[in-house]
Amino acid sequence: MKTITLGTEGLTVSELGLGCMGMSIAYGSCDEADSIATINRALDLGVTFLDTAEMYGTNEELVGKAIAARRDEVTLATKFGIKYDLATHSLVIDASPETVQQSCDRSLQKLGVDYIDLYYLHRVDPQVPIEDTVGAMSELVTQGKVRYLGLSEAAPNTIRRAHKVHPISALQSEYSLWSREPEAEILPTLRELEIGFVPYSPLGRGFLSGKITSPDDFTPDDFRRNLPRFTGENFYQNLQLVDRIKEIAEDKGVTPGQLALAWLLAQRENIVPIPGTKRRAYLEENVAAVNIILTPEEMAQIAAASPKNAAAGARYSASLMTTVNR
Repeated sequence: MKTITLGTEGLTVSELGLGCMGMSIAYGSCDEADSIATINRALDLGVTFLDTAEMYGTNEELVGKAIAARRDEVTLATKFGIKYDLATHSLVIDASPETVQQSCDRSLQKLGVDYIDLYYLHRVDPQVPIEDTVGAMSELVTQGKVRYLGLSEAAPNTIRRAHKVHPISALQSEYSLWSREPEAEILPTLRELEIGFVPYSPLGRGFLSGKITSPDDFTPDDFRRNLPRFTGENFYQNLQLVDRIKEIAEDKGVTPGQLALAWLLAQRENIVPIPGTKRRAYLEENVAAVNIILTPEEMAQIAAASPKNAAAGARYSASLMTTVNR
């Protein structure tokens, strides 16, 4: 698999990453042995850019266990600064300088590693100047605990302020055919500052795969049951969007998920999606998308089938939406 350079500091990653969150929380039942096998299969296929976070339950421990014998093959990314309350579906955000150091030390211990390749601020803390948070993060680089810095769901002005304190190598935010908001201001800002972009949920939390056809497909503890796009009439309106993507995919001889990933990969400008899965079959399907070539006509057809703001419903609840793009 090809590699992509993110930012200007030398961070090089596989052109497709693996989001590991769902192996531990949010998307129904989890099987540690299967998840570890999936991570190892990813590494075998050249998907060496792994993404986890402090807030993902026991996910850092799982990832650490999976890569213990293969650390040198992996570009390891984790995040700090928020805790998620599954009971109330609310976030507790803390990006104080003290938390930066403490969280990093915890993550190093849970992952069982000496350093983290890419360390993200998971959400911007409105109570702490971004300069203070990134200043503390830069100390981790000096200490050798972290190699590169990133932000997640930050607004353009925040990105600029952070980048002045220490070079930001990557921004991670949601981006897919049904979440095209970054195209307005985020992507131009990243191009200007030469910062890489790591889209999470590039398959719309699985919806763009075409495999979800009813709310009953979700287990009772599935996080998506509480997201506006997956509830009520929004669910069925969004199915129509997926049906349009399915038609184009069938004409192309690929799956809807592969088409959605190929569309993102074709944007290319330092963009590395991190589709998440805990199943090896889906992983292999996703990896095959890197070899799909879309013509300009197909790109236009896909964009027309899923124009900006086409998805019904917000991507998070109202309270969680207040934590993004700030």
